[in-house]
Amino acid sequence: MAQMQPRARRKPMSEINVVPYIDVMLVLLVIFMITAPLLTQGVNVDLPQASAEPIQDDDNTEPLVVTVNMEGDYYLNVGDEPEKPIDNDAMVTLVAAVLRHKPGTPVMIRGDGQVKYEKVVQAMALLQEAGAPSVGLITQTPEKKKKSRRKSQKK
Repeated sequence: MAQMQPRARRKPMSEINVVPYIDVMLVLLVIFMITAPLLTQGVNVDLPQASAEPIQDDDNTEPLVVTVNMEGDYYLNVGDEPEKPIDNDAMVTLVAAVLRHKPGTPVMIRGDGQVKYEKVVQAMALLQEAGAPSVGLITQTPEKKKKSRRKSQKK
């Protein structure tokens, strides 16, 4: 019998091809460079969904509510006179004090339907300046149209 020669063993390859990883890294770098300036502009707002359920508070803390009336005046539901309009500096000071005392207090804006959008955005910016992590918008549920009205329009 012929002697069998031992097979030549190959060395395991210990190198990793990093070229695909570099390509992916460069694409991600470009994406982050483009999106980073966009993220720093504007006011952070959690907008309510159309089919959203009412907010349930587990700890029964009363939310801070900033009301913007039709003339664009601000009212805050805390303080000595909640029925009296409040100026911007006083609102920022009061909201910051409440959020320092009770950090988990929800912050909401209730705006009149006829008020300029600019006034609501300004209120959001002031609340963000005061340290509110997120701002909710209080809305009213739209009334459902009557079925008889729809039937008469189809005819």
